[in-house]
Amino acid sequence: MDFLFDSIISAILLAVSLDTELLSIVAVSLKVSSSSTLFAGMIGVPLGFFIAFESFKGKQLVITCLNTLLALPTVVIGLFVYALISRRGIFGPFDLLYSQKAIIIGQTMLIIPVVTIFTIAAISRIDERYRKTAMTLGANRLQAACIVMREARFGIVAAVIAAFGRVISEVGISMMLGGNAKGFTRTMTTAMALEYDKGEFTLAIALGFILLFLSFGMNLLFNFFQGRTET
Repeated sequence: MDFLFDSIISAILLAVSLDTELLSIVAVSLKVSSSSTLFAGMIGVPLGFFIAFESFKGKQLVITCLNTLLALPTVVIGLFVYALISRRGIFGPFDLLYSQKAIIIGQTMLIIPVVTIFTIAAISRIDERYRKTAMTLGANRLQAACIVMREARFGIVAAVIAAFGRVISEVGISMMLGGNAKGFTRTMTTAMALEYDKGEFTLAIALGFILLFLSFGMNLLFNFFQGRTET
């Protein structure tokens, strides 16, 4: 118990002192997670709008598949992307493996279903009469979609926040595609795993506190925007 208490105290002091290595790890995590969330939002939000607006054969099957992908293990995506970007893969010549770009690609694939499904849910809450009224008044499909987006903005923001919370805490993709290189691809979760393997808990606990704080903040924002969609 004394060992655990001493480790926690040391971790707090390390976090407060703004240790260079700790800041570097946090910066990498925030960079790759923010980038992947941005790209997933650029793909998932329009895709969610299309699925919600359009009527086509197999629509329910597509939604079911997207819901299934929400529970897809990160190591499965890691293996899939690894096969594509390794030297023998299709994108091997681009030398993407063990880089931040590789992590971003994997994380983007992980959370596209999250953004898409949450966007569909947000749009489904909006009364269909908004779009029909806009179309009746002369708005084209794009303008009508913008009107619906404005009404569903809180739900869409909640979708993006949920996606960011998913990738900031994942470890499988970051480890498999990034390689956990110090100062380059080492994220908070991979660093915690490494420090645990080494039996050195101070940095791991400090990163755990920061990750917990970020996750708590993300959940507060998510609950806030989710609450706005229900009012």
